[in-house]
Amino acid sequence: MLLRTFGWSFAVTAAGLALAGVLWGWQGLAIVGILSILEISVSFDNAVINAGILRKMNAFWQKIFLTVGILIAVFGMRLVFPVVIVAVTAKIGPIEAVNLAINDKAQYEHLVTGAHPAIAAFGGMFLLMIFLDFIFEEREHKWLGWLERPLAKMGKLDMLSVIVALVVLLVGAMTVATDVAHGGGDKSATVLLSGVAGLLTYLVVGGVSGYFEDKLEEAEEAEEAQEAEDEDAGNGSAAKPAVAGQEAGPNGESSKRGSVSGVGLAGKAAFFLFLYLEVIDASFSFDGVIGAFAITNDIFEMALGLGIGAMYIRSLTVFLVRRGTLDDYVYLEHGAHYAIGALAVILLATIKYEINEVITGLVGIVLIAASFWSSVRKNRKEAKTGEDSAAKSEVTSGV
Repeated sequence: MLLRTFGWSFAVTAAGLALAGVLWGWQGLAIVGILSILEISVSFDNAVINAGILRKMNAFWQKIFLTVGILIAVFGMRLVFPVVIVAVTAKIGPIEAVNLAINDKAQYEHLVTGAHPAIAAFGGMFLLMIFLDFIFEEREHKWLGWLERPLAKMGKLDMLSVIVALVVLLVGAMTVATDVAHGGGDKSATVLLSGVAGLLTYLVVGGVSGYFEDKLEEAEEAEEAQEAEDEDAGNGSAAKPAVAGQEAGPNGESSKRGSVSGVGLAGKAAFFLFLYLEVIDASFSFDGVIGAFAITNDIFEMALGLGIGAMYIRSLTVFLVRRGTLDDYVYLEHGAHYAIGALAVILLATIKYEINEVITGLVGIVLIAASFWSSVRKNRKEAKTGEDSAAKSEVTSGV
């Protein structure tokens, strides 16, 4: 199980470190290794969030997530994205941006860092919406009940998460964005525009994926209802007409249409969920890409190191899904969403203040560890309660 899930990650790590050693020597190998650890620590909570979404997909889309998705994550977000940022902010062509990244690394780093307010506002708002929609929703299990119960009641107000997010964005634009880090001056307009873009991206991608999810559930429910009707009819005296009707009559056509629709909608729903996952990954990767400049400004070392880390995050996501970890440890999802909320606030704060990536990673790890321990205690308590109930039952029955 472990080797099957993490096999590709182990192979990519070995190949990547070997390539780093050949191209850049021991120093390059060490840099790539450090970047890999940085990516894993910063994005660990990303794996838990991804697992909650990925478990809704079938095996085919899980494979797409591990293959096509990792190509987008490594080459798209860790290699192409910084170059695109430089091309847009410096108003130069993509080829010139690549040339700048290779031949003038200091200027390349300066341009990417200068674009940080826009990147942080976009990613911060997207992640903040994920957290707010989670915390304002009524849930069966509550980790921090004293906080989650009143917030769930407040969440019955329509569009509350959007309103809160816009208020946070407005406050951020009027405070941290008026004097950004590295002497960038007033970036209020940029932060507002980028933040609204992040909010709209969340609403569009999340809304479309939610729409197809709902349609898929409706199709599956209709199909189950039709199967139940056919089964009841088969048990009665009119079994043969029911079967014939299923093959050629209106009821049969409806059943067939429901099945085909379910397959088609499953594909669309999974596709938009896949896009949603990629946008989440992009939002998480912003912090790692910017933080990587504290270690190296070589674009290829950066892409290789962060790419290896991204592989482990993907593999860990699939591992959590296949082991059913989120079902066994019910508070893990809570901890991951609190970590996302913390990361969103940190991203917005980094518009003005420099916050070490180690702090960002530790906040997420501590919150997830705390939620895991709470889940373990809950499971032990329930197991003990079950044993006590069984013992009482035996005494009552006189056994």
